[in-house]
Amino acid sequence: MIKSGIDQQALIDQFASASAKQSEQLREAVYKATLGALQGRELSLKNIRKVLGSVTQAASAGAALNTTADADALLDRAVAGMDEALLKAVEANRVALQQFIDKGVDLRETQLKKAVADLDKFEDMLLGVVKKGAEAVGDPMAGPWGQVLEKLQLKGTLSGAQASGTAEQLLSQMQTAVRDSRNAGLKAAQALVDSYSALVSGVLIGLSDALRQGGAAEAAPAKTTRKK
Repeated sequence: MIKSGIDQQALIDQFASASAKQSEQLREAVYKATLGALQGRELSLKNIRKVLGSVTQAASAGAALNTTADADALLDRAVAGMDEALLKAVEANRVALQQFIDKGVDLRETQLKKAVADLDKFEDMLLGVVKKGAEAVGDPMAGPWGQVLEKLQLKGTLSGAQASGTAEQLLSQMQTAVRDSRNAGLKAAQALVDSYSALVSGVLIGLSDALRQGGAAEAAPAKTTRKK
């Protein structure tokens, strides 16, 4: 079943059959599924929340079927995978916003002001989907989700910390930038403001492609020159 760009059945099967030793493979599967779904839509909070919701539903359903691994450990890996995917979304926002700063656009523009404010909501968004799982009445995974939620509230998320730091850094840059010398690209940049979410989606795809290409290059064996 495909929901919000997520092949939920594939994730359910992976969670249902995963062993305690396969925690990293499970995290990687969630990361790739989440990131792939985020690439297929505009990167708005509404769309991100839908993707995270679909992943948590699949994780719950699969963990409930697993009879060999601890449910809270499985769900913890699901959250780790989603958190890692959100880090890429934070970076995509940073790259896009940096383009506007470099061209002299004021981040207090309505659309960009909202984009910066949204960064501070990334952690609450992930906590929200986990909390929803923990509060589901009658769901056998409510208890395990509650344990995962306690850990998250205590330690926080990587994406949340990165998002808050990014927002603070960008606003500081904007306040100290010499904007008068950047007016050449200002008009063109201003035209992109209204389609900010679409721009960030494109950046996310570009970042992911670069990561894949870099990984392929590292995996390729070095060529050796044979002596004649």
